Amino acid sequence: MKRVVITGMGIISPLGNDVNTFWNRLVNGESGISLIDTFDTSQLKTKIAGCVQGFDAEGRWGKKEARRLDRFAQFGLAAAEQALEQSKLQLDKVDRERIGVYVGSGIGGIHSLIHQVNVMNERGPGRVSPSLVPMMISNAAAAQISIRLGALGPSLSPVTACSIGNTSIGEAFYAIQNGAADIIFAGGTEAAITKLSVASFGNAQALSARNDEPAKASRPFDIDRDGFVMSEGAGVLVLESLENAVRRNAPILCEVIGYGASSDAHHMVASDPEGKGAYLAMKHALAKAKVATDEVDVISAHATSTQVGDRSEMLAVKRLFGNRADKVSITANKSMFGHMLGAAGGAEAIALVESLRHGIIPPTINIDTLDPECNLDIVANSARKVSLDYGLSNSFGFGGHNSAIVLKKYE
Repeated sequence: MKRVVITGMGIISPLGNDVNTFWNRLVNGESGISLIDTFDTSQLKTKIAGCVQGFDAEGRWGKKEARRLDRFAQFGLAAAEQALEQSKLQLDKVDRERIGVYVGSGIGGIHSLIHQVNVMNERGPGRVSPSLVPMMISNAAAAQISIRLGALGPSLSPVTACSIGNTSIGEAFYAIQNGAADIIFAGGTEAAITKLSVASFGNAQALSARNDEPAKASRPFDIDRDGFVMSEGAGVLVLESLENAVRRNAPILCEVIGYGASSDAHHMVASDPEGKGAYLAMKHALAKAKVATDEVDVISAHATSTQVGDRSEMLAVKRLFGNRADKVSITANKSMFGHMLGAAGGAEAIALVESLRHGIIPPTINIDTLDPECNLDIVANSARKVSLDYGLSNSFGFGGHNSAIVLKKYE
């Protein structure tokens, strides 16, 4: 079995569109949540989101090319290009049949779909773009990345809702470990902040309605949390066999050593209240990594800021870690950039890599009163500097999909 390392990372997020900006704002406890200004929210219960700012698709690829890509595919491609640059991968000097792309999206090209529905209603079916389907399908980002890279290896677009990022990273880890590829670009991308989706999530009472205090709306583990904050972006990482990375003298940022997946088998949208699936995903990930619970230094929690979700995840941690549950540091990145849905796992994996590299755990902001049922070692309101070797990252999604990855500081 081959060892698997991370050699490049790329991020598009409400906290910045490059890894350094994203990481610095995370460590400083800054919020990327604001009032939505891209459409009329006057009739919506929720008027806030984590919106990507300063992203110039036309400046990056030109007007014609940018218009061929839905926003979610633009984000995914931009993150992959960043990851490619950091990895120092020279595509003309590697076997492209050994390069894969595992990048998924939960909702896909909803912007393109809504736009073309409006075109049809206003101008008739003859005016609907023939490019709608290839723009809106969820595998469009993975396909576009593969095309740009000339990557001829395995290409997948996992759809496991909000656990997509970890699913992609974990499955890529397995593929490289088992020799199916040398290099895989893995992660998730999402751009679903539309009036339709915000209305739907809002009517389901899943979103925070703390519209007068956007920066304080996402508050995992706080007793007064009232729902998640929807956000957008992409997180893509380059996973590579250690031997391949060493051979080409690539920058090695971290090592991937474990992956676990499970299903709640409980409900389409509600988390299992006892956290059974979350427990199993973490358990399997640690078993694969051959890491004991007393070796885990930090958990990057899924923690979306919902009452049931946060509590069930903490119940799972207590069950798995037992008497040591209150000794492992826990942080929730979504407190700062909101819930990026299918892109969340990729973004949080990037944050965990940087934590392990720098020995800093970003804070969970907006904790005024800790929920007694979440009474573990939450890194609250300010970053913590500490020696770190092993980190566990959780991602869970609608339908009961759960995935967890284990990362190790590379020495």
